[in-house]
Amino acid sequence: MAKKSSLRCNMCGATDSKSTPVVEIFDGLALCTDCIGFIDRARDAAVGHQQNEEKPSGVHELKEIPTPHEIKDYLDQYVIGQEEAKKYLSVAVYNHYKRIAREAAKDKTADKKALKHAIAEGNTDDVEIEKSNIIMVGPTGTGKTLLAKSIARLLDVPFAIVDATVLTEAGYVGEDIESLLTRLLQNCDYDVERAEKGIVFIDEIDKIARKSDNPSITRDVSGEGVQQGLLKLLEGSTVLVPPNGGRKHPDQKMIAVDTKNILFICGGAFDGIERKIASRLNTHVVGYGKDESMKKKQRANMMRYVLPQDLKSFGLIPEIIGRLPVLTALDPLDREALLRILTEPKNALTRQYHKLFEIDGVELEFTQDALEAIVDKAIEYKLGARGLRSIVETVMVDAMYDVPSLKVDKFTVDADYVREKLDKANFDKVKLADNA
Repeated sequence: MAKKSSLRCNMCGATDSKSTPVVEIFDGLALCTDCIGFIDRARDAAVGHQQNEEKPSGVHELKEIPTPHEIKDYLDQYVIGQEEAKKYLSVAVYNHYKRIAREAAKDKTADKKALKHAIAEGNTDDVEIEKSNIIMVGPTGTGKTLLAKSIARLLDVPFAIVDATVLTEAGYVGEDIESLLTRLLQNCDYDVERAEKGIVFIDEIDKIARKSDNPSITRDVSGEGVQQGLLKLLEGSTVLVPPNGGRKHPDQKMIAVDTKNILFICGGAFDGIERKIASRLNTHVVGYGKDESMKKKQRANMMRYVLPQDLKSFGLIPEIIGRLPVLTALDPLDREALLRILTEPKNALTRQYHKLFEIDGVELEFTQDALEAIVDKAIEYKLGARGLRSIVETVMVDAMYDVPSLKVDKFTVDADYVREKLDKANFDKVKLADNA
């Protein structure tokens, strides 16, 4: 004990104690735990800096940037309809990664040959192109998440889906705003340079709308407070991200991430915004000669007329609307679109079940009237494409259970089979309960 208490740190001179233990590394060298931690952090920083220097700058990790037409053609393979939204997304994504490529090219102009070529091409201007973050407005089950996920798959960049509903201001129960980037880092094995060119999809953005315009003695810690915290992420700044998510702690090692090249795509159902859009449109109606057919068409899909001022009326602060310059609306899915969703996309539900049955050596067939019965039920419950999955799962669960044991070569699903299984699942009784 006497020998241990006589140890002193060779770096800072601290004596061995319970609060600051001193460890004898080898004969003649003793270090306290604080100095050991300092050395570890310095080593990690030096290694990280060396690795960053070894990696050439630029967008070499990205595939060749596809044109807007190529992006939309790819989205057409997975998303049915939503032509306007796909066009907006294609242009915004193309411009975003073209902007990254341009900045990388400007960094290379330090080379004399490259600088001479840039001068000849006239590319030495000082125009700074800002980010084109996107906000998508549309009912549930219309494809907002699928659009963002498909774009990330095409570009082969890190992609993360995060939920805005769990976020609160720093110091309150919930997650810090910076933890949005933790999932992005995890998806690329904490490769910071690669994460800084990724895509983050913030779902349920409408759930952090300002709760009320009336002053209150309580803080809006999960509404306007979160919007204020998101501003620096959306605009582009260097933030410290907790590597494991959750709350930040003073002793926790943070990862610095620059968000200027991260594309943020926000999505939300904005339930009830139709009333605000209708109120705005009615103020522009003058005289008695109203076109009834046009009014009916407007009421059927009011979302297509959404403007930034409608988002402000809903509860998004002007600052965050300004940092989401690309606004697009998704159309509600009609009967024809839902039928196409069941069969046409590469990952269509019917194709998935065909493959599952094929593995067991069984040919599966959905008749046309069976598909129409499934779609009719999805329209009845107003769940969009997401509702198709739950309905098909309900219809197919008995077949998935029995067919592997029946040793049959073919199994056919018709309209009578669909209705029988839905009746067995008490779908109609659930509907009556919801309407009560």
